[in-house]
Amino acid sequence: MGHHHDHGDGHGHHHHGKGASKKALLVSFIIISLFLIVEVIGGFLTNSLALLSDAGHMLSDASALLLSLIAIHFAARPPTAKRSFGLHRFEILAALINGVTLVVISLIIFWEAYQRFFDPPQVASGKMIIIATIGLLANIAAAFVLMRGDFKDNVNVRSAFLHVLGDLLGSVGAIVGGILMWSFDWYIADPLISVIVAVLILLSAWRVTKDSVNILLESTPSQIDLTLVESKLSQLAGVTKVHDLHIWTVTSGFDSLTCHLIVEDHLPSYPLLNEALELLRHDFGITHATIQIENSSVQHGDLHCQVGADPHSHEAEHHCQEKKRSE
Repeated sequence: MGHHHDHGDGHGHHHHGKGASKKALLVSFIIISLFLIVEVIGGFLTNSLALLSDAGHMLSDASALLLSLIAIHFAARPPTAKRSFGLHRFEILAALINGVTLVVISLIIFWEAYQRFFDPPQVASGKMIIIATIGLLANIAAAFVLMRGDFKDNVNVRSAFLHVLGDLLGSVGAIVGGILMWSFDWYIADPLISVIVAVLILLSAWRVTKDSVNILLESTPSQIDLTLVESKLSQLAGVTKVHDLHIWTVTSGFDSLTCHLIVEDHLPSYPLLNEALELLRHDFGITHATIQIENSSVQHGDLHCQVGADPHSHEAEHHCQEKKRSE
């Protein structure tokens, strides 16, 4: 039988955000970015930290939308001999930088709010309410545009929608704070609201940073149970063992898998290969899979050692010898 090194035909390769989705992301990015500028200027003019904090949250929204547009642009570029996966990881690197930047912004807001708690400055609450209301309308418009895009099937559009939804809540908070200050001269509401918005920014930043680091470390995607994948592949008729199973994310929406299937000697490999590829596609949504079919004639030797083990250690040598005897 020898070695069969086969790939699934449905290479998804992260082809997302075409047509309506790209337009929806672009229009939303323009809406959010324009009002981001207005809110920054308004925050300084009214002396409102809550408005500046909401502007920081809008920056996270604009960054998320920009990352989605960047992903669309670079995903369209063909792979090269030097970069066989293309430039899909550019989105992840940008997301990591975005997440770290948002953490810094939230810490600055926390520090400024801490200073204002002891001596809350006066805020032009009337103007603040007007600007925050316009921000709320801008977020509603952006959310509406995104919902009209490929909302159900596009992970980037859904992610951007959730960012905008969070910022919408920040605008509501700024309006509530403005009303409290305008009605009762309760200026401590401004740093209080800004802290709440900073927490929202920090939560978004943590999720983006954690997901980016996990992808760069080639961790198993959170939505996929590797043990379950191994179990289902093992249950295919004729499969005696599954080994060297690896699942990782190239970029968001593009999961990849490699594994070796040891099968009974008399079985033809291609029908089983097609069955395995269909299982991965149907049950786990994995369309980029490399599966090596093997029988008892295949001897890995040292190549069968666990990844990360010291190949010269006694434990690694013993492990390889045990594997060879079992095959």
